[in-house]
Amino acid sequence: MDKAILNTQASYDEVAAEYAEKFKDEMDYKPFDRDCLDRLVREVGRLGPICDLGCGPGQIARYLHRQGVATLGVDLSPRMIEEAQKLNPDIPFHRGDMLSLPDADNSWGGIAAFYCIIHIPPERVVDALREMKRVLRSPDPASGKPGGVLLITFHIGTKIEHVDEWWEKPINLDFSFHQPAEMEAWLKEAGFELEETLVREPNPQVEFETKRAYLFARKPR
Repeated sequence: MDKAILNTQASYDEVAAEYAEKFKDEMDYKPFDRDCLDRLVREVGRLGPICDLGCGPGQIARYLHRQGVATLGVDLSPRMIEEAQKLNPDIPFHRGDMLSLPDADNSWGGIAAFYCIIHIPPERVVDALREMKRVLRSPDPASGKPGGVLLITFHIGTKIEHVDEWWEKPINLDFSFHQPAEMEAWLKEAGFELEETLVREPNPQVEFETKRAYLFARKPR
């Protein structure tokens, strides 16, 4: 595991309890995000379970689970997995590094990757996207079933912001901002078929004030 990944894991382990308390119910205040997840559920259909990748305390997984779909969560931080499992005992969670997931090929019908890509160094983003594509279901020409669907979100910008304290605790985290066109190019390089790019304005009452991008992409034949 490289240094950036180790720093990310250690930082989220450090603030897991505070993070869970602050963000566990955030989906209650984000109608645009809920609409995007509803679309993901419709597009995935019966292809397989949907993974909340970089799940944190499992707020995305919980929303998906309440829609009646098979759901799981994966996070780099063991302590964050503990928080997610405490808050959501009916949903399976396990630890995983999105650059080298422990899950088998063609495991998932969909992925909700909400803001986890922001901690991947820009030069490794395509590697992470290829790993996501690997675990998504491949199309089945015999049955006519399409490939699995990825919904990936991130902050729009061009900077890398470093943070060394969060809730008065020492951390070592880089937050990478991206342009939608940049992520579209990376998705295509990783072998995805881009479906749509959506952009929304910030909601300063409930989140850090940045514009957000939501990209839908599918694993092609």
